[in-house]
Amino acid sequence: MTQANNKTVVFLMGPTASGKTDLAIQLAQQFKVRIISVDSALIYKGMNIGSAKPDENTLAAYPHHLIDICNPEEAYSAHDFARDAKAQIQLAFENNEIPILVGGTSFYFNALEYGLSDLPESTTESRDKYNQLLKNKGSATLHKDLEKIDKKAADRIHPNDAQRVTRALEVFDLSGKTLSELQGNKKPGIDYPIKKIILMPPRSELHQRIEKRFLSMMDEGFLTEVEQLKQNPNLHEDLPSIRCVGYRQAWQYLNEEIDQETMIERAIIATRQLCKRQSTWLKSETDALILETIDIESAVKFIQQPA
Repeated sequence: MTQANNKTVVFLMGPTASGKTDLAIQLAQQFKVRIISVDSALIYKGMNIGSAKPDENTLAAYPHHLIDICNPEEAYSAHDFARDAKAQIQLAFENNEIPILVGGTSFYFNALEYGLSDLPESTTESRDKYNQLLKNKGSATLHKDLEKIDKKAADRIHPNDAQRVTRALEVFDLSGKTLSELQGNKKPGIDYPIKKIILMPPRSELHQRIEKRFLSMMDEGFLTEVEQLKQNPNLHEDLPSIRCVGYRQAWQYLNEEIDQETMIERAIIATRQLCKRQSTWLKSETDALILETIDIESAVKFIQQPA
């Protein structure tokens, strides 16, 4: 095994369909690593095909941590992620492993690097309460409730962003203070050197991969997967899990709101839009190794450099 500097955290970032998992596995063949997923869709159990979750054989050979840790009806915040990822990073260092954080969820990476506002922890009761309110009233109506309590936060949060709308309401419910009041007090991020590797193929290639991958998901039984999710009475299309790209469009198709051709077209477009947002965020990153294609030799040298 190749050696690397102690207590350095590797962020392996890239837009959807860029090949991050493949590069992470190749790094795991070079170093003793702990792969930690940074993906807001892979956290959910039963959402395998549509989230492009690594298959069972891959996960058996190269375990990914923070995958399959929630049921789709459960809330999971950036605070939850930061707490769990910090624990995984600590375990990596205790086992003389390099923590490699792999994914494309920008607000998870930012929470870990820059810290988060010191907000009250969710409770089982508060999560159940706001999941039920979301199911009964919908995200847009709850956003109007938020406007009355915290207009500043409501102006910043899109009415369709159910997770952030309910979290802002929950914060006020738990603390008696608005999200805007509390956001000035920050919990720190991780206190270790970070090395960033960004896998960024050309956009035209990413678009082709996204279409090909979604069509493969359809062949692999994606609609059957969503049909099984629909059997859970606690799930509805305002939940963050069902709002994941692909799942929302499939849900609408199974509700007979759109036909299958429209569903496929919309899912591919939504995934490409996600890719564009991720790419825009990644362009602002500095001091990173940027790769158009998987280049394991460059990645290994970069990790071995002094932090």
